[in-house]
Amino acid sequence: MSLEPSSNTLADLGESGLVAKILAHISESTVSAMGVEVAAGDDAAVLHPGGSCVVLSVDMYAEGKHFRTDWSTAVEIGRRCAAGSMADVCAMGSTPIGLLLAVGMPSTTASDWAGEFIVGFTQEAEVAGAVLLGGDVSDCDTIVISVTALGTIASGTAVTRNGARAGDIVGICGSSGMAAAGLRILQSGLRSPRVLVDAFRVPRIDYSAGARAAKGGATAMIDISDGLLADVEHIARGSHVGVDLSTEKFDLPQELISAAAAFGLDPLSWILTGGDDHAIVATFPPKKRLPTGFTEIGRITGDKAAEVLVDGVPYRERWNVAPGFRHFSQ
Repeated sequence: MSLEPSSNTLADLGESGLVAKILAHISESTVSAMGVEVAAGDDAAVLHPGGSCVVLSVDMYAEGKHFRTDWSTAVEIGRRCAAGSMADVCAMGSTPIGLLLAVGMPSTTASDWAGEFIVGFTQEAEVAGAVLLGGDVSDCDTIVISVTALGTIASGTAVTRNGARAGDIVGICGSSGMAAAGLRILQSGLRSPRVLVDAFRVPRIDYSAGARAAKGGATAMIDISDGLLADVEHIARGSHVGVDLSTEKFDLPQELISAAAAFGLDPLSWILTGGDDHAIVATFPPKKRLPTGFTEIGRITGDKAAEVLVDGVPYRERWNVAPGFRHFSQ
């Protein structure tokens, strides 16, 4: 889906024009099917999720920090923002149903760019079976995007980071390290291998993975946004257990191996510390069969120090790297 080209900026379009452009991409039939009583365009949206619990998560994306307009198209940035936010509600075991979007842009932003961003955002929402419910727009010096994702889940069935137990299997659904490799490639001024660059531009997420994991008996769950080590460490600390990851169980695509060799790196460093793939990692009782799409990558240990091991060794003894991305770090 694309928009007719225009030379207008947001200053020409105005706030009302931008809101109208956004509303034009919200399907009334989809809104009705998702149990939305009052849709976007009023002061607030009203849902009736049929007695289920509502799961909410909010994320912020800043130009220059989370995306660059010279690296990604507006459609790709829209999809990326929607995907990253919906992954969080999936990681609770829920199914995404809706999104709220707040966008700040300079008045000099091309209206075409803003429209294409909305196209990508709503496209990704549709992939997950969710709908854009509404939001807000504002004039900002740079592009700043805030996304609130909503999901539904049966009362008492949410899967947190705090339930892992010694002996549990650690499983992953999705890739780790691909987006980090794509970021490094873009930072170097290159654009290939395309599969890695595309992994950074638009993460490929199985939006039903969290619900399948919950149904399959998951004891703890998280999505990999900051890095595999950093995020499984959240499970370790929340559950007061240790984690031992096994590198022999990791998937190593040839493109990842080749790119790492070109930069003189070990591809495992990207898999262990790279974020933005938004794969779902969950822990399961040892006698449970892993749900479809999940593969084993480690085990939960009884270590109360909440230490993360790699092949039985504290990761810092082998990998002299931070475990993942941290905001405000120097």
